Amino acid sequence: DSGDDFPPSSLSVGGGQGVGSQNSEVQSTLRTLGSKVEDLSTCNDLISKHGSALQRSLSELDSLRLTGEAGDKIRQVTERATLFRITSNAMINACRDFLALAQTHSKRWQKALQAEREQRVRLEEALEQLAKQHNHLERAFRGAAQAHAIVDNTGATGPRKGEASDEDDDNEFFDAMEEAPEFITVPADPQFHKRSSSNASGLNSDMCADDQSLNEEPLTMNQESPSQELVPLKKRRTRIPDKPNYSLNLWSIMKNCIGKDLSKIPMPVNFNEPISMLQRLSEDLEYHELLDKAAKCHSSLEQMCYVVAFCVSAYSTTVYRTGKPFNPLLGETFELDRQRESGYRSLCEQVSHHPPAAAHHAISDRGWTLRQEITVASKFRGKYLSIMPLGTIHAIFEKSNNHYTWKKVTTTVHNIIVGKLWIDQSGEIDIVNHTTGDRCHLKFAPYSYFSRDVARKVTGVVMDKAGKAHYVLSGTWDEKMEFSRVMQSSRGGENGTEGKQKTVYQTLKARELWKRNPLP
Repeated sequence: DSGDDFPPSSLSVGGGQGVGSQNSEVQSTLRTLGSKVEDLSTCNDLISKHGSALQRSLSELDSLRLTGEAGDKIRQVTERATLFRITSNAMINACRDFLALAQTHSKRWQKALQAEREQRVRLEEALEQLAKQHNHLERAFRGAAQAHAIVDNTGATGPRKGEASDEDDDNEFFDAMEEAPEFITVPADPQFHKRSSSNASGLNSDMCADDQSLNEEPLTMNQESPSQELVPLKKRRTRIPDKPNYSLNLWSIMKNCIGKDLSKIPMPVNFNEPISMLQRLSEDLEYHELLDKAAKCHSSLEQMCYVVAFCVSAYSTTVYRTGKPFNPLLGETFELDRQRESGYRSLCEQVSHHPPAAAHHAISDRGWTLRQEITVASKFRGKYLSIMPLGTIHAIFEKSNNHYTWKKVTTTVHNIIVGKLWIDQSGEIDIVNHTTGDRCHLKFAPYSYFSRDVARKVTGVVMDKAGKAHYVLSGTWDEKMEFSRVMQSSRGGENGTEGKQKTVYQTLKARELWKRNPLP
């Protein structure tokens, strides 16, 4: 989907052309050096010629046997000319030696360059072979695990639809599920989350029947429900169909894309997760109750803490989400209506195709409005993929008229070539209250093998417009956030080689601000 406007031939950009351009550049440099050496040789000949002529003229003057001051001057000039001739001869000999040395080593350098080029090609082939072997081992392991599961399950009569054997992987193209309405948004409100899970679902038939029969009716009308007052008005499905078990060799696709923007590179459909970017953006509202609590706060500084927690909560599931969402069509919209259950409605629209950009607007009956315009820049660096979200997120609270803005941090996908994909969030952002001048500097610490800190750590300090700290926030972006009220702050001793002073905050006991919901 991400490459629907680009032919497969665009994948051919890379190795061959890169080597050719480097070859031509080297040849051009050698030609330039050769011409400069020829110029130097010409100057060498001219100096030798004119030096000899000058020496003859001085010898003729000396033979006139002039006396007095004129004779002394001529002898002085003759001595200087002799020194100049000796120096010129030394320079000429050095240039001749350099020219001979350059000609001798030129072929050796060319051979070394060719050997390096061949070595690079061999390394690329070896790396690709290693990636293929790793991929084959993963497929063999999954096949063995599935066979073991089928043997253990006496009720199973064969593989589920959507799963294929290793032999079929190389010969069968997995189509994008033409009969799968579960991946299409139904515009009518009552059927907003209705999905027909009849194809490649992996769900049992009873769940499908319940989903279809109860989707449009409030559960309070169902007399068979034992706890009518505790269930929501609409029944939401609890899972989506299983992902087809198809192997994916990223290296074979991305080895020619190093340094390029991936929004223009065709990617296999199996690299995607079965939602669009509009739905993924709407997931930022999973912890909308943080904004509900923020709207009730009387203190803008305390309100800032809840806004910060909401900002961090948007990353809570990304640690498990290695697939990319589908690119929406230009003008495509996604509406999320939770007004009856949670008091808000959300609308997201794709407003640009290249570069891909989406606009998101959510409004709540509980006193807040959220809007964001997001586009994504991505770069493949070889071992990892960097995704840089561009754009600003705005949160406005009606009661206090406080207006907050912030940006998203950089997402990095590691182990593109070999190994299991894993995701990290890193960077520093400022969340600013433009009404009061309060701000929070939030730091997402990048993962490090040598760090003693907790993995995926997030820290921040809430300050007023005068720069005085009021709250310290800490936690992890995949688990929880806590905040502590600052009672006193002071400057400690020098920290590190730069001589910066470390601020010490005296705080009250930390309180939990946000905790991730259990994954479905």
